[in-house]
Amino acid sequence: DEKAWWRTPRNTPKGGRPVTKDDPLTVLVAGGGLAGLVTAAACHAKGMKVAIFEQASTYAPYGGPIQIQSNALRAIQQISQECYEELVQAGTVTADRVSGLKIGYKKGNKLAGLYDAGDWLVRFDTIGPALEKGLPATVVVDRPVIQQIFVKHGIPEGTVRIKSRIQTYEDLGDGRGVCATLEDGTKAYADVLVGADGVWSQVRKCMHELGEGAGGYAASGAAGGALDDAEARKLARDTIRVAQKADRRYSGFTCYAALAPHKASNIEEVSYQILLGEKKYFVSTDGGGERQQWFALIREPAGGVDPEPTPEDPTPKLTRLRKEFASDGEGDPDGNKWDPFALELINAASEDDIKRRDLYDGAPLLATVDPRRLLNPWAKGPVAICGDAAHPMMPNLGQGGCQATEDGYRLGEELGTVTHTRDIPGALGKYSRVRVIRTAIIQGLAQLGSDLLVDFDLMMTIPLLGPFFLTMTQLSMPWILRFLYTAEF
Repeated sequence: DEKAWWRTPRNTPKGGRPVTKDDPLTVLVAGGGLAGLVTAAACHAKGMKVAIFEQASTYAPYGGPIQIQSNALRAIQQISQECYEELVQAGTVTADRVSGLKIGYKKGNKLAGLYDAGDWLVRFDTIGPALEKGLPATVVVDRPVIQQIFVKHGIPEGTVRIKSRIQTYEDLGDGRGVCATLEDGTKAYADVLVGADGVWSQVRKCMHELGEGAGGYAASGAAGGALDDAEARKLARDTIRVAQKADRRYSGFTCYAALAPHKASNIEEVSYQILLGEKKYFVSTDGGGERQQWFALIREPAGGVDPEPTPEDPTPKLTRLRKEFASDGEGDPDGNKWDPFALELINAASEDDIKRRDLYDGAPLLATVDPRRLLNPWAKGPVAICGDAAHPMMPNLGQGGCQATEDGYRLGEELGTVTHTRDIPGALGKYSRVRVIRTAIIQGLAQLGSDLLVDFDLMMTIPLLGPFFLTMTQLSMPWILRFLYTAEF
């Protein structure tokens, strides 16, 4: 580490230097999650020198499964055939079973239609659109496995430096690269800096000059995250302040999530389903290895926390969720009796398994009249952002990590065309312009979908509107999936 290439300042002349095989482009990546690993692998595959700076104190495996959908698999395949083959081998195919929306409890009327708890409302075919484009079927893979595959097969040994958070940077100008300053004062030098440091990105804060308080420590994956309950309580309150400074939008939902060691009763027929209700919904997906990953999203103000465990109630999160999704007795707080499947999964998780966090997203474009930001919203000089730093989105479409993967691929492709360091801003600007429209559409669909899901309850009681909305949802999903599952990004 003391002799790492990034520690030595370069005497690059004003105006920059040629990029050659013997003197390749050098890239710093802030963040060692999926976005950072894919970006590093894509740049390494193009012959660049890469270093990843990860804020975690240990680069230890944590986090639940994540869907690597067909579009992301194709991006990974184009970056590294070896990483692709390892991921497919390690993953569980989920596209071979039904996915869709169910009503959470008995709802409707004779004019709008009557539905019992657990009735299908809309079913999706996820394998057909992928096969149409010649893409591989979606798989679910544990985050630690993805991490290990990319560290082993995608980047050179020693690429990742832990306990290292990039705090700020200086654009040296005139093609001379960037100097990044770590939280401990260490300096790192390279031609390019990529911020893959999450929704509360410090690189984004510096790039857009958002001011103090706009950067923070990102929460980890929704299922199996690294935060303990005490840290989560503090983060929930601090995040409101950070979000206001960082121009992030509170989605209106808090999310409870867990990876339950349980073989679901419908696992042979269903891979992914959403139980819809008033002000909340329950999402479950096959986690592979006889496990179920589930998310309970409840509409409420930001910053809420659960009571601390007491002798009278040692499991406050489970207590709340059992009430919110009750299937017998008086039902939930609104008197609705939920499909027992929700409690089947909730009861299969322990209190410690369940993580809670408020969900934030944000427009890919900052509200601005600055024409430079409009033309290059995710890039400035030799610096760019990607993944959640650029386009945090709701989890409904399962495309957050997939779009981060596409970002990494596109960054590698554009930087791979650079033959002189003076051309770096142009390459990063092109990356930004190519990616922003597609991700904005997907992010908007995810936002709209989340807001509409909790309105299904009302629609089920309105004659004509309910059946019309269900029909339009059923008809539109194949087109949405065709847009998502593309080989061009």
